[in-house]
Amino acid sequence: MTQGEPACRDRLASAADDMIAARTDAYFNRTRAIVAHFGDRKVTYAIFLRRPVISAPRLMTEWLRAVGSARGIAIDTTLLYPEGTWVGAGEPLAYISGSFEALAPLETLVLQRLGPACVAAHNAYQMAMALPHVRFLAMEARHCAGFGMQEQMAYAASVGSHAAQKEGAHGFIGGANDATAHYFGTTHGLGTMPHALVGYAGSTLRAAEMFHEVYPAMDLVVLVDYFGREVTDALEVCRHFPELAAQGRLAVRLDTHGGRFLEGLDPQASYDVLERHTPGTIRRYRSDKELSHLVGTGVSAAAIWRMREVLDEAGFPHVRIIASSGFSVEKCLSMADAHAPVDVIGTGSFIPDRWSETYATADIVAYDDVPRVKAGREFLLRRTPHDPE
Repeated sequence: MTQGEPACRDRLASAADDMIAARTDAYFNRTRAIVAHFGDRKVTYAIFLRRPVISAPRLMTEWLRAVGSARGIAIDTTLLYPEGTWVGAGEPLAYISGSFEALAPLETLVLQRLGPACVAAHNAYQMAMALPHVRFLAMEARHCAGFGMQEQMAYAASVGSHAAQKEGAHGFIGGANDATAHYFGTTHGLGTMPHALVGYAGSTLRAAEMFHEVYPAMDLVVLVDYFGREVTDALEVCRHFPELAAQGRLAVRLDTHGGRFLEGLDPQASYDVLERHTPGTIRRYRSDKELSHLVGTGVSAAAIWRMREVLDEAGFPHVRIIASSGFSVEKCLSMADAHAPVDVIGTGSFIPDRWSETYATADIVAYDDVPRVKAGREFLLRRTPHDPE
């Protein structure tokens, strides 16, 4: 060790301490001072959530490792549920042991790095399992409150996706940008054109031409709803690029606004489309929300079926359909029920919509290895970790 290394480590520890002290709950800072005054003890925390989740602890464990390294302290983290495994409501997901003085200020920041990712991973897993034949794109970036949240959500989507892939689903094949692409095993973000480019081009076909001229090696994905002529514009693009269409290198993306129907559809026409292709879907009792997913405005199951119908009738069976716009777990389940012929779904709706469900909780369950926990939390007392899958 060189003479400068301890000083460097001290600076890193100080910086970490300053950041942690500023961002944690004040009573944890006061707890640290009291423990330092009266004498430190070894403690063990149990970490849990109040709803079923998929274990997504990596951001938490990596942060704890970095803090321990910067401070030169030992933090022992035992995962009872390895990354990607299902965790029941109230089950201790991890135990964290170490110096009470050192760990007390970390609690707030530990919980921030665990709960949201676990719930989002569960959502992503459910989406992928609802539509196992569909490939998903994680498009959460624009819906996140800063990059920290975006990284959590992208990581979560990858964890839920990997869990679903073990059960045979395609899952999430990529994300919205380069910074989080590594979570999906890629180097670049996916996606082709936004509505802004179509408006700039002046027509859907011209936007497709522009994109293909600049990126000729990429598959051409055309956003066809800008002018409200999804069917007309999709067929025009297909006829202009017949070779790409025949090679399966052309796709149309549906992102129809929820205030209107796909071109040519209305309530009755939407029912008729499903009656032609999947009649059992609309003959059972449905909630209003389910009906909106099936035959309502926007990107409904009927809209996807209608686009597939017109593409096939026009001789473009290899042109793929990409759908976006509010594809939550519930909407994916409705699409599965309608056997919607969608190839790819772009969505950020794995982001938890009930944020209170993401709240992770930590309780100390042992002091100097002697079990002790507040009344009502005895279920957290230490148990044997599950064997990794």
